[in-house]
Amino acid sequence: MRTRVVLAGVLDAVVVIVFAAIGRASHHESDPVTESLLTAWPFLAGAAVGWVISLLRGRAPLRVVDALPVWVCAVAVGMVLRHLTGRGVVFSFVVVASIFLGLFILGWRAIAGVIRRREHA
Repeated sequence: MRTRVVLAGVLDAVVVIVFAAIGRASHHESDPVTESLLTAWPFLAGAAVGWVISLLRGRAPLRVVDALPVWVCAVAVGMVLRHLTGRGVVFSFVVVASIFLGLFILGWRAIAGVIRRREHA
């Protein structure tokens, strides 16, 4: 179980970093690695807040329903931190971030759930 929890946390971090890297690549930055990390950190912090909320509820966010706080906090806390640090928050970015992070933070769990059910069927 512990290995699955660690792997889930790593996969969530990868999702956030890929989101940031794709976004930064579309802006043709001169230093894409640094810019991607600057974009990713607020969302990583938000996802961590969501993880803490899930764990405090006694549920490791391994299932879609238990990962909802991870997704919501990744977006909400991420946007608040971006605003507080002057990185900018526009409506279209909130929409894109919400869709991408929701699709992939919740999506990999949905796929894993289907695979687990098929293995136990």
